[in-house]
Amino acid sequence: MPDTLLFAMEVTLNGLMAGVMYALVALGFVLIFKASGIFNYAQGVMALFAALTLVGLQDGQVPFSHLINAVFGTDLHHFGWHMPAIVAIIGTVLVMVLFAWIVEKLILKHLVNQEPIILFMATIGLAYFLEGLGDMMWGSDIKSLDVGLPQGINGWIDETTFNAFGYGFFIDNLDIVATVVAALLVTGLVLFSQYTKQGRALRAVADDHQAALSVGISLRFIWVLVWAIAGFVALVAGIMWGTKSGVQFSLSLIALKALPVLMLGGFTSIPGAIVGGLIIGMGEKLFEFCFGTGQCFGGIINLGGATENWFAYVLALIFLVFRPQGLFGEKIIERV
Repeated sequence: MPDTLLFAMEVTLNGLMAGVMYALVALGFVLIFKASGIFNYAQGVMALFAALTLVGLQDGQVPFSHLINAVFGTDLHHFGWHMPAIVAIIGTVLVMVLFAWIVEKLILKHLVNQEPIILFMATIGLAYFLEGLGDMMWGSDIKSLDVGLPQGINGWIDETTFNAFGYGFFIDNLDIVATVVAALLVTGLVLFSQYTKQGRALRAVADDHQAALSVGISLRFIWVLVWAIAGFVALVAGIMWGTKSGVQFSLSLIALKALPVLMLGGFTSIPGAIVGGLIIGMGEKLFEFCFGTGQCFGGIINLGGATENWFAYVLALIFLVFRPQGLFGEKIIERV
């Protein structure tokens, strides 16, 4: 088998794995938009804040230590203990649930039936506030995250592909774990949305806030629930991305890569977030391989690299022109 084809196969597999990582972030957007019609600009920052909190709890870091030391002249930094990963994850989940309750209490309940642009602007303010809060609580230094997930090359895939093709494929164990976790998340969320009373209530709230209230659905409970679930999804995304590249404030920018995923898959489709992520991940890697470095078609087209930075957005723009609702989104028909 030609080397170029083998390289392309490896690039495709790694692209699919990268797409799963994008999809994990996009899931949080879909959940909140599907349930409340709010495009949550703060979803990427929620992933950052969840990862910061997890690392802080694991390391026994004193929250707001820099502020406390500056005000009182103390020298507090750590409690002196190291929390097990599973306990720290449970603690972070509780923090994200508390965050969901505070968001509903202080922001959302005052914005019932407001225009979508007002809700969107509220999430922009929330994003900047949460980023500043994370900085004050846990500091701005780059942190390493280790919850026991396997990393590095998968030996079985490397050995199997080498025996079959004479060339071993490099597939990261962490990407495989992310794929399995994403599949479980999507399955659980779809089952929850379709077959539970709360899931049906989520869809009713998304259709019409006032109508949902009139039939006895607690809008406040539903919003706390969906933001708590989105917080959990943000934690999962934060764990995967934080383990892969470290917990740093640039982590919040992963939300920008989730936008093309949403445009392809549709803002209201949970499976669409996964499919959109896979298309974006595979597409950008293959496009970079073929045209960014000129590996395909005899190198006739060579764009000089760095096509991964813009390919996803150009593809999303094409979808916006020809199919604005995405592959799985609901087509909006307005009667005038």
